[in-house]
Formats: sequence, C-alpha cells, structure tokens
Amino acid sequence: DKVVFSKPPLEVALTVKATGQVIRLIGAHLKSKAPYGATNRDEVMRLSIANRRKQLAQAIWLRARIDEHLETAASLMVMGDLNDGPGLDEYEHLFGRSSVEIVLGRGSDALFDPHASKALQRRIGPQPTTARFYISQEDRYLQALLDYVMVSADLRSKARGWRIWHPFDDPACWHTAELRDALLTASDHFPVTLDIDL
Repeated sequence: DKVVFSKPPLEVALTVKATGQVIRLIGAHLKSKAPYGATNRDEVMRLSIANRRKQLAQAIWLRARIDEHLETAASLMVMGDLNDGPGLDEYEHLFGRSSVEIVLGRGSDALFDPHASKALQRRIGPQPTTARFYISQEDRYLQALLDYVMVSADLRSKARGWRIWHPFDDPACWHTAELRDALLTASDHFPVTLDIDL
C-alpha cells in the first residue's frame, strides 16, 4: 500500500551555539488507530486493522529516516505523538511489534525513552501515561502512553529529568491549580519534557 502522512514529520537541524554541535530533531505525529466512524463490530475491526497498518508503515518510514541519521553518527532526538504503545490493543499481535518498538529500534542504534523502556519491560501493572480519553459508552476514562521524547545513545548520558506533565500523576502539577486546570483544558494529551545538557 502507498502510505502518505496526513501530518508529515518535522525535521530540524539544531546547532548548539556554545559548542557548534549539531543535533537532529524529528517531531512526529503518527496515524491514530482509533476506528472513527465505525458503526458496528465488523467496521471497528476493519478500520482498526487498516489504521494500524498505516501507522506501522509510517513508523517503518520514520525508523528508516532515523537510521539514515545514525549512519552518519548524528546526535538525534525523536519526539511526538506516536499514537501507540506496547500492548495497547488486541491487534498488535497480528503485526508482531508496536510502532513504538519499531521507532525505538534495537541494539546499538536503539533510541531511548525511560517511559517506553518501562512500558516494554512491564506490560502488567502501573504504567506511565501521557493521554487520557473519555469513553462515553463505558462512562470512564482510558489512559495510555502515546507521547515520547527519544534520544540517540550519544545523548543518553546528557539527558535527564524526563517528565510527563500529568496532573493526576505529578503532585506538583496537581497542587498548582492554574497549571492543573490548564493541562486538563488544553488537550487530552499531556506534555512530555526532558532536561538535556548540551
């Protein structure tokens, strides 16, 4: 299938003024797997599988771009809404890996995000979450880890303090009423940040 990004990745070459080091930044927003518009069980299944196929194709393209940069020993950060996390839906077993696992990669060229690492190591039990969606049919909220800041191996020792600004999981966000209200009003996703010493 020919796959086109509806929200193409944004790529930036950042030059650190003090050192001249160039860091490649890629912002990505992969296809949602949600079966929007489905009216019955068969449509839900068909759309869910089609959307996952499109998302996986986007993840494979993104990983190929990451590999192009890493082959030149570039420092790299990949961030954004990947609309996926390990074990998030029953269709993942049909394709073998989540989009997050594809983008992270394996071995010496693997990217790192501590939240993704935690989710991959422990599929059952408490997980970090970056998004919160209301499911009206079930009258409840679904939480998921969908947003990431991944760094290449050479930046890992310089990166610290990854933070998900989730008002229900971060006490400082909860106790600052203006921040808490702004985070809950602005989006159903919460910002992910890290501190990095460049």
